[in-house]
Amino acid sequence: MTSLTDIYATRVARGDLHADDAQEAVLPEFDRIRDAVEAPVKKGWFRKAKPDPVKGLYLWGGVGRGKSMMMDLFVESLSVPVRRVHFHAFMQEIHNGMHEARQRGVEDALAPVADAVAKSVRVLAFDEMQITDITDAMIVGRLFEFLFEAGVVVVTTSNRIPDDLYKNGLNRQLFLPFIDLIKERLTVWEMASPRDYRQNRLQGNQVYFVQANHEARADIEAIWKDLTGGNADPLVLTVKGRSVTIPAYRSGIGRARFYDLCGAMLGPGDYLAIADALKVLILEDIPTLSRSNFNEAKRFVTLIDALYEAKVRLICSAAAEPEMLYLEGEGTFEFERTASRLREMQDETWGREEGQIES
Repeated sequence: MTSLTDIYATRVARGDLHADDAQEAVLPEFDRIRDAVEAPVKKGWFRKAKPDPVKGLYLWGGVGRGKSMMMDLFVESLSVPVRRVHFHAFMQEIHNGMHEARQRGVEDALAPVADAVAKSVRVLAFDEMQITDITDAMIVGRLFEFLFEAGVVVVTTSNRIPDDLYKNGLNRQLFLPFIDLIKERLTVWEMASPRDYRQNRLQGNQVYFVQANHEARADIEAIWKDLTGGNADPLVLTVKGRSVTIPAYRSGIGRARFYDLCGAMLGPGDYLAIADALKVLILEDIPTLSRSNFNEAKRFVTLIDALYEAKVRLICSAAAEPEMLYLEGEGTFEFERTASRLREMQDETWGREEGQIES
């Protein structure tokens, strides 16, 4: 069986990847897990024994370091049942399954849902574990205990060290045992590469397109395919019991049209959740703003504020330059700050963490 280290070296030699010390350092951890989960399970006298516990991996670090790419390399190499899924999407499925179980009168609604997951996979690979919703925080500990007990191995990426999960969240003290569980059952590994590959891909590229013409759409499509490979699924976020949908999503990169996010009845909490889930947002077809679409304009201002504070990289197409988007009606003065932020967010070094800006 070819090791992940050899697979990585082959792709570097082909020019598909750039050699990176931080990425190479974590490869033995992936090999350790793959060797363990693919080893034959010992059989007892009467039935197949439960698999021996295998310590998973919690891979964390700054954005654009290649965490998701490394996990994809690992997932592609497995021959055992594995599922790769964004953590938000997975938790949405769990909530939906629990709702259906309650409709059937099941007393412990989590049990059949967790059992179904455990029977379907040997390895669960989560992209971007983060806990922002109290309903997730209250069930995730029991869910993972069940999965670990059933022999499921968890590999996950995150932008946060475990101790910062659900930071400042409501009733966080009830969540702390889950952090201890993560540390016990997963190897916590920081990928501390000095290179930000996602930013490097955007370096020198136009990110604000005036007029949504054919050429602009083609340029945005090229950026989208470069960042995601063109593969994406909707991402549904749960915010205070409501669903907020990003139409296209993969590995921290979202894509939507203006009216998807600003034409819907969304509020500050929704936009904070969107900003928390994304590292790059491609937002298309921003119209001119005025009293005729005042509500949409207000939501757009709130969205940009959330993206700005969270350092989310914005790529967009709009009907005019930032300063010319909102020229008449109530709110024009307040929009000056938004226009200024849109300008600042176009800088190729914007959003990089301090100390990580390359010369």
